Amino acid sequence: MFGTVLRIGVVLTSLSMATVALAQQNTAGSDQKVMSGTTAPAAQQSAAPVAPNAAADTGMAAADARASRPALHELSPWSMFLSADIIVKAVMIGLAFASLVTWTVFIAKMIELTFVQRALRAALRKIADSRSLAEAQFALGSNDTILSSLVSAAMREARLSAGISSDAGVKERAASSFAEIVRAEARRIRLGMGVLATIGATSPFVGLFGTVWGIMNSFIGISKSQTTNLAVVAPGIAEALLATAIGLVAAIPAVIIYNHFARMTKGYLELVSRSSGVAGRLLSRDLDRTHVSPQGRVNSRAAE
Repeated sequence: MFGTVLRIGVVLTSLSMATVALAQQNTAGSDQKVMSGTTAPAAQQSAAPVAPNAAADTGMAAADARASRPALHELSPWSMFLSADIIVKAVMIGLAFASLVTWTVFIAKMIELTFVQRALRAALRKIADSRSLAEAQFALGSNDTILSSLVSAAMREARLSAGISSDAGVKERAASSFAEIVRAEARRIRLGMGVLATIGATSPFVGLFGTVWGIMNSFIGISKSQTTNLAVVAPGIAEALLATAIGLVAAIPAVIIYNHFARMTKGYLELVSRSSGVAGRLLSRDLDRTHVSPQGRVNSRAAE
């Protein structure tokens, strides 16, 4: 009896353990199906669109960065001139033309002043030993200098005043003629220096006008673009400042050249004044010889 009951208990225990094991296997299989059937596809479905979206987002970010990045400007003087406003361009062209005029006047006046100074010095050396106006005119020959004009004026006045005993009146009239010739020569030799003075005085202000106009346009552009990025603002300001730079380039040489020519002109006019004195002395000698009486010659010889 006890043995039968024991055998029945063992069989029931074995059946229960087999049932539990089978249930565990069924549960594990269903879990694996769930994991393989739902979780993995979901992960694949979620992973599949993530990679393209990330690449698209990266490309869009790079495109936005490139679009927001300001275009680089080549800040060379020529490119700044081409991209400047029409008013600023006109100012730059005018200043460049003024600079060209300055250097043209410099070359022309340097050649002229050098030539006339050398010619006048040579003429003064030629008549250094002349005793009369006739000798001086013969020594000068065809030399076309201010000294030739002064000697000719003195001879003309002496000829027109023939028979007049007042030497003082002749000398006064000759001095008046000399003064007119000297003034005319001074006006002629200063021709072109007024242009240099004007360019030197006004070029900085003209360039400043172009700068103010360009900076005003730059601020208007800043207000329209609503950005204060230096890369956006800098090209317009640089274009405006270029006008001031060109104005200084035109003004500084003009002032230096004007001062140089003022010194050269002063030296030349001193030579002209010296020539006027030489012509006056020659005229005075001729007048003294004309009014010397024969009795005076005899007395002077007796005194000797």
